[in-house]
Amino acid sequence: MMDKSILELHDLLKRGKITSEELVKESIQKSHEVEQKYNAFVTICDDAKEGKVTDLFVSGIPFGVKDNYSTKDVLSTGSSNTLKNYVPFYTATVVQKLLDAGAIMTNKTALDEFGMGGTGTTCHTGPVLNPWDKTRMCAGSSAGSACAVASGVYPFALGSDTGDSIRKPAAFCGIVGYKPTYGMLSRYGLFPFASSLDHCGVLTRSVEDAAIVTDIMKGIDKNDMTSWDSSNIHLQEALTGNIKGKKLFYIKEICDINNYPNATEELKSHLKNFFHTLEFLKEEGAMVEEVSIDQNLLNAIPSVYVVISCAEATSNMSNLTGIIFGPRSDKKNVFEMMKDHRTIGFSPLIKRRFVIGSYVLQKENQERYFKNAQRVRRLIVDKMKELFKEYDALILPVSSGPAKKFDEDKDVIDENTNVLEEHLQIGNFGGFPSITIPNGFVNDLPVGINLTGNCYDDENILNIAYTLESKMPYKGQIAKEVR
Repeated sequence: MMDKSILELHDLLKRGKITSEELVKESIQKSHEVEQKYNAFVTICDDAKEGKVTDLFVSGIPFGVKDNYSTKDVLSTGSSNTLKNYVPFYTATVVQKLLDAGAIMTNKTALDEFGMGGTGTTCHTGPVLNPWDKTRMCAGSSAGSACAVASGVYPFALGSDTGDSIRKPAAFCGIVGYKPTYGMLSRYGLFPFASSLDHCGVLTRSVEDAAIVTDIMKGIDKNDMTSWDSSNIHLQEALTGNIKGKKLFYIKEICDINNYPNATEELKSHLKNFFHTLEFLKEEGAMVEEVSIDQNLLNAIPSVYVVISCAEATSNMSNLTGIIFGPRSDKKNVFEMMKDHRTIGFSPLIKRRFVIGSYVLQKENQERYFKNAQRVRRLIVDKMKELFKEYDALILPVSSGPAKKFDEDKDVIDENTNVLEEHLQIGNFGGFPSITIPNGFVNDLPVGINLTGNCYDDENILNIAYTLESKMPYKGQIAKEVR
C-alpha cells in the first residue's frame, strides 16, 4: 500500500479498506528491508502505533523524518558521532504539526553529517545507496529520505535544503523534492547548518503530495523569528493545471551543449530530455525563453556558497563541545575534552568545512572572503529578482546527468560542469521556492528538472510543476533496481 499517494491512502482509510495499523506495520517492515539493502536510516521506530483517521489527509499515514530534526524521546543524531547518543526533550515545529495532524513517524533517515555534504556518504551509519543502482550515490544531504520515499517506505519524508539537499537527491532517486520560500516552514528544531541558507522541505512522489504536506507544516512560529504568516497561501488548492500565459526562462550558459567541450553522453542525453520537456510547457500555453547571464556571476555561485555556508556552520556548531551534550571525553580538563570530542567526533569533510569557515571569518580575511561572498550573493539574488519581474519561473536541468558512482572522485571539481551541478544554490541564496520533479531517464537511471520562482510565489511554482508532471509518466514511480 505504501506505493500509493496520500489521497489514495486517505480514501482507503476513510472507507475502511485498510487500517492505519496495517500501514504502520508495512512501513516498519519496508524500513527494515530498505535498511538492509540501502542503509537509509539511523533509527527505525519499531514501537510506532497506528493513528486515528480524521478528515486531515495525512492522518493515519506513516512518514519519515531526516535525523537533523529534533524529535522528543527519539534519537536525533544529525548523522554525527558527536551526537550519537543525543535524545532531545522537544520536537521540531514542522514535525509536531504533522504528528498533530495524525501522521505517524516510522523512522529517522540518514544524512550527510549535519547536512554538510552532497553525496550521502558521510553519515555516521555509513553511505546511503541509491535504490535504482547500489553502485551510485543518492546525493545529499537528504539521502535517506529520498531513498526511503523512492523505495515505497511511505509517501513522504522530511528533508532540509541548504544548497540543494532536498532537490538533488530527489532527482537522483526519481521523486519530487520541494523547498518552499524561506520562512514558510519554521526551522525551530532543525539542527542549524547555515542559518541564512537552511530551508525545511519535503520529499514525495508527486507534486500534489508535496503541496498537501507543506500546507499542514507551514505557518508563523513564535520560536522562529524568520517565519512568516502564510495563511493566505493554499498550495493544494492552487494546483489547477492551467499555466496558459505563464512565462518561463532558462539560462543559456547552463543549457547550451556547446559550452561543454568534454560533454559526456549522459550530459547530452540529459539536455536533450530537458529541451524535449520544454515543449510540454509550450503545449499547455506557456512561453519559454532563453536568457543570458554573465558567466562570471554564474561561475561565482559555488565559491559564494562554500564561503558563506562554512562560515555560518563554524559559528552555529561551536556549541558541539562534548560538554553540554553528546558523548564526553575522558580527558583531564575542559580544553582537552573539547579538542578530543571535535577531533574524534567529526568526519574529515566537516573538519575541512570548519577550517574554511574559521579562516574566512578571521578579522584579516573577512573583507576579502566573507564580505565579498555576501556582496556577490546580493548581485546574484538581485539579478534573479530582476528576471522574476518579467518571468514566472526559472527552469533548468538539475545536474549533468544521473547519480554519480561511489568510485568516482568526489573531491575533484570539474570546472566544465561546475555551475550545472551547483546552480540550485541560487534558490537558497534568495530564499526562493524551488521544486524538482522527475524528467525521465538517462541510461535507465532517473534525472530531474527544477523550477524556481520568486519569493512567496509558491502557489505558482507548484502549479507549473504539477502541470508539467501531468504531461509525463513519472508521477508516483517506485525505484526499480537496474544494477
